[in-house]
Amino acid sequence: MVRFAFTIRRVEPGTRVEVQSRFEQRWARGFEIAEQVRDGDTVRYRVRRRSDDSLLPVLFGDHEVREERRKNDMWWI
Repeated sequence: MVRFAFTIRRVEPGTRVEVQSRFEQRWARGFEIAEQVRDGDTVRYRVRRRSDDSLLPVLFGDHEVREERRKNDMWWI
């Protein structure tokens, strides 16, 4: 399986993101960055679920988070 890094730049705490499911490899919405955590030379992210403010128990790498994409509001297209 080929993995691509979707996060082009470091995302700051409070940024709405999608996270990649480690089981299904699908992107899920409804999360935000809680904090950046140094892991050696890399930065990993602690993620909060927005629906209930719960922190997820694992850290995510750059390839597992991306800024939340806005839905196209132009319904007529």
